[in-house]
Amino acid sequence: MNLILGFLVVVGCIAGGYLWAGGHLLALFQPAEMLIIGGAGLGAFLISNPGRTIRECMHSLPLALKGSHYNLAYHLDALALMHALLAKVRKDGLMSIEFDIEEPGKSAIFAKYPRVASDARTREFICDYFRIIVTGNMNSYEIENLMDIDLETASHAARKPADAFTHLAESLPAFGIIAAVMGVVVTMAFIGGPPEELGHKIGAALVGTFLGILMAYGFIGPVAKLLQNLAEEEEQFFACLKTCIVAYLNGYPPKTVIEFGRMTIAPDLRPSFQEVENYCVPRR
Repeated sequence: MNLILGFLVVVGCIAGGYLWAGGHLLALFQPAEMLIIGGAGLGAFLISNPGRTIRECMHSLPLALKGSHYNLAYHLDALALMHALLAKVRKDGLMSIEFDIEEPGKSAIFAKYPRVASDARTREFICDYFRIIVTGNMNSYEIENLMDIDLETASHAARKPADAFTHLAESLPAFGIIAAVMGVVVTMAFIGGPPEELGHKIGAALVGTFLGILMAYGFIGPVAKLLQNLAEEEEQFFACLKTCIVAYLNGYPPKTVIEFGRMTIAPDLRPSFQEVENYCVPRR
């Protein structure tokens, strides 16, 4: 929603200011300039990114429209799920959660928290590392190191769409200049024509520079920054899960483990101690 609202504000303010100054919107409609900038930008985008990254960019656009799902409710569900698993381990032993992590779709614990259970990335992260813990073949330092490598790899992959759109945004002003220069070249052929015709063609050439800058800083650049922010929110969430697992491996009880995880959540999303206590304890 914020993405669409932001686009409307950008277009509305620029168009409104232009009309207020006495401009005519039809003068900004220059299909040739749009073709040069858009086509060159698309071609450069295809050249600079492998097919996998291009597909990830396409998949990231709906996410940019919806926004992040790592909100307060999602964090509370994740902490409560971790608490429930660890409380079961504390009561019945480590092997008691083997079914839960092997068959999360049939687990009564996961079923209580459908927001987390339906997210494949989160579900697999939790199940994978508890499965490693259950096997008992790695110590806490090895598991923590493995999680660091896993999260770094995931972070690099999550940032690829943002990086791709950033490079595209950086190229668009240059393509706008190219479109403007080509417009000037066309204008030179009519240098002996009437002033009105020359003015029209020079104006059309300048629109190329305008469109390149507008597309870069008004649309593509902000989308790239939004995707970067969404990737950072995902990184912070999985850092919270990692902190919980490491705290458990270091021997802390479930309530303390969840408190460790809570403290890694960004301040604007962090629930209070009492909120976590009230949310987790009744669901044990």
